[in-house]
Amino acid sequence: MRKGTNRGTLIGAAFLMATSAIGPGFLTQTAVFTGSLGASFGFVILLSLVLSLVAQLNIWRVLCYAGLRGQDAANRLLNGLGYALAALIAFGGLAFNIGNVGGGALGLNALFGIPDTLGCILAGLSAIVIFLFRKAKTIADQVVKILGAVMILVILVVAIQTKPPLGEALKNTFLPSAEWKSLFPAVLTLLGGTVGGYITFAGAHRLIDAGVTGKTRMKEVRLSAVLGICIAAAFRVLLFLAVLGVVKRFPGVNLSDPAENAAIEGIPAYAGISNPAAYAFRLGAGELAYRFAGLVILAASITSIIGAAYTSVSFLKTFHPSVERHENLWIIGFIAVSTLIMTALGGAAKLLVFVSALNGLILPLTLGVCLIVAKNKRIMGEEYRHPIWLWALGLIAALASAWVGVTSLGTLADLFK
Repeated sequence: MRKGTNRGTLIGAAFLMATSAIGPGFLTQTAVFTGSLGASFGFVILLSLVLSLVAQLNIWRVLCYAGLRGQDAANRLLNGLGYALAALIAFGGLAFNIGNVGGGALGLNALFGIPDTLGCILAGLSAIVIFLFRKAKTIADQVVKILGAVMILVILVVAIQTKPPLGEALKNTFLPSAEWKSLFPAVLTLLGGTVGGYITFAGAHRLIDAGVTGKTRMKEVRLSAVLGICIAAAFRVLLFLAVLGVVKRFPGVNLSDPAENAAIEGIPAYAGISNPAAYAFRLGAGELAYRFAGLVILAASITSIIGAAYTSVSFLKTFHPSVERHENLWIIGFIAVSTLIMTALGGAAKLLVFVSALNGLILPLTLGVCLIVAKNKRIMGEEYRHPIWLWALGLIAALASAWVGVTSLGTLADLFK
C-alpha cells in the first residue's frame, strides 16, 4: 500500500459498499426466497456474488482511474447522459432509502417492541445525527465498520444454532434443484439489493471524495473493492445458512406469514410478526435470537441509510455547486424525506423486496456506461488499458442482468400478492 494512504478510508469504502449491499432489504429477501426456494437459493447468492464482483471491479477501476463520479463520466461520454443517470439513481436511492428506514422500524420492533411509526422516526434520526458533525464522513466510516462487524458476528452465532444442512446447501449452490425459471425473480431482486442502483457506486465515490484516484492508486482501489465483496459474501452466506436451517427444521413454513403456520404441526405460532428474517431467527434459535435479529436488522438499516443517502447526494452534486458546498445538509434532507414517506406508507417488508428489484433494472445501464467509458481515450487518456478479460466479463454481466430483468418483470407483481 502506498505511503500516506489512509487505510481507514480504504476499509471504510469497502464497508460502505458492503453494508449498503447487505441492508435490511437483503435480510428480508434472504428469508423470503430461502423459504420458497430452499437450498437452491445458494445458487442465486453465488450468481449475484460473481456478477457483483465483476460489476464492482469494472466500475471502481474506471471511475477511480479517471477521478470522475459516475454521472460526470457519463456526461463526458454524452452531454446530458450524466444528468439522466444521476436523476435515475437518485430516485432509485430514495426508493431504496425509504425501505431502509422501514427496515430500521422492523429492527426496533423486534429488539424493543417499538411501534412501526415511532421506529421509522428513530431509525431516520439515528442516521441524521451522524451528519450533524463536520467530520461526518470519517464518523460514517467508523460506524459502518463497527456495525458491519457486529452483524457478521451475530449471524455467525445464529447460523451455528440453526444447524443448516451444509452438504445440501453446497450441492444446490452449483446444481440447483429448483426450476430455473423460478430463480429469475430472486436473481433480479438480489442483484438490485446488492449491486443495483446507487450501491455499485457507493465505495467508488467515497474513494474519489478521499482523493484515491489515478493510475498509481489502482492497486488500492482493487483491494478495497475485493475486500467489500468478501465482507458482503461472508454475510450473505452465513445468513442464507441460518435461514436454511430453519426451513429444513420446519418443512412447509411460510416465513412471510406466521399466521399461516398455525395449522402446521410442530411450528410455533407467533402472532403479529411481519418480519420474515426476525421470524426465522425466532423459530431457529428462540427468543434471544429474535432480539439479536432486531439488532442485526437495525444495524443493517442504519448503515444502508448512510450509504444510500451519501451516494445518492453524491450524484446530485452535478446539478448545482451548492449541493457539494452543503453536502451534509442535503444528506440530512434526503434522510428526512425518506423517513417521512416511509412513516406515511408502511408495509416495509414487501417494499424492501420491491425496491431491490427496481434497482436491479438500473444495473445494466450503469455498468454498460462504464464499459463504454473504459474504451474512450478522450475520457480515460491514451495510456489507460482496461483488462480485456475484465471488460468481457463486464459485458456478460451487463447483458445477463438485463436479460434477467426483462424476464422477471412480469413476476414482480407477485411480491405483493
